[in-house]
Amino acid sequence: MLETWKARARALKREISALLSAYRDPRTPWYAKLWALLVLAYAFSPIDLIPDFIPVVGYLDDLILLPLGIALAVRLIPPEVMDEARLTAGQPEGSWLGRIGGAAIMLVWLVVLGLVIFQILSKIREL
Repeated sequence: MLETWKARARALKREISALLSAYRDPRTPWYAKLWALLVLAYAFSPIDLIPDFIPVVGYLDDLILLPLGIALAVRLIPPEVMDEARLTAGQPEGSWLGRIGGAAIMLVWLVVLGLVIFQILSKIREL
């Protein structure tokens, strides 16, 4: 059973990599790019809708929401683009663009977290 889970995790990782490659392809329609961007941002985001520390329920978003989002993105992307993207998935690119994107996502989440903490502290001071 553990090997099955590992195989599914590897397949999910390959599909995310292929989705990133398809996102960069100019033949991908804008609406597919938008959805793919949302799915990729969620996949790479350290913050989940349901925190992972909650037993069992915490991993439901990773096991259900992420594969559903990927499946919809794959349906929106033209099949020939997705096939080519799957062939190049997992090949090292050495691109700094991915690091910048990851840093931008982290920065957005940190700003949101900072604003939430600021609001909480301001409400506490009012008491």
